Formats: sequence, C-alpha cells, structure tokens
Amino acid sequence: MSGIATMSRRGFIKAAAIVTGYTIVGLRFAGSAIASVGGYVGLRQQSVYEADAKVYKIRKSQDNPMVQKLYNHEKGFLHDGPCGHMSHRLLHTHYVERGAAVEALKAKGVALKL
Repeated sequence: MSGIATMSRRGFIKAAAIVTGYTIVGLRFAGSAIASVGGYVGLRQQSVYEADAKVYKIRKSQDNPMVQKLYNHEKGFLHDGPCGHMSHRLLHTHYVERGAAVEALKAKGVALKL
C-alpha cells in the first residue's frame, strides 16, 4: 500500500497543514488581485465620466433643447408628452415573430445571412 493508507497520523497532519497554508496564501493573493482590478476599474470609470463631462455639454436627453422643443406643450410636434399617443405611435417599435417565415425560406433553399 502506498499514499494515504501508509501515512502516519503525524504525516497526515503535516500534509494537511501544508495544503491549508497554500490554500490560504492562494486565496489572499487572489483577493488582493481582485481588489486591485476593482480599483483599476473604478479609476477607469471615473476618468471616462470626467472626459464625457468635458466633451458633452448636454449629457441628458431631457436637457437637450431640441427634445424640449419637440415635446413643447404649446407648439411641439409631440405636444401630448413623452408617453402620449403620438410619441408612442411614432417612436416605439413592436415585435413581430418572423421565425416561421425564415424557416420556410430556409426549407426552400434560400441562403440567408443573419
């Protein structure tokens, strides 16, 4: 017999201690690596936001004068508001299931690039 079956109790405890030590050291290293990556991501995100703030004067669509003019309650084209009937009819999309039609075309041998 070899391996664990012939290992003494003292040898097993030493091996367990070594494995535990390597596990703890490995986990601490992984934790510090994850923390440093998280710090880098935070700095990168902050720099992107700062660059955006310098380049774009209007950063929110509701602050855009053209959008405000479009939704103006007196003279605007979409005078019934962002959730009104006209804006819903013109600006919102609707999903149409076309899977059966695509499968029928494929069955006929039509090559589609999707």
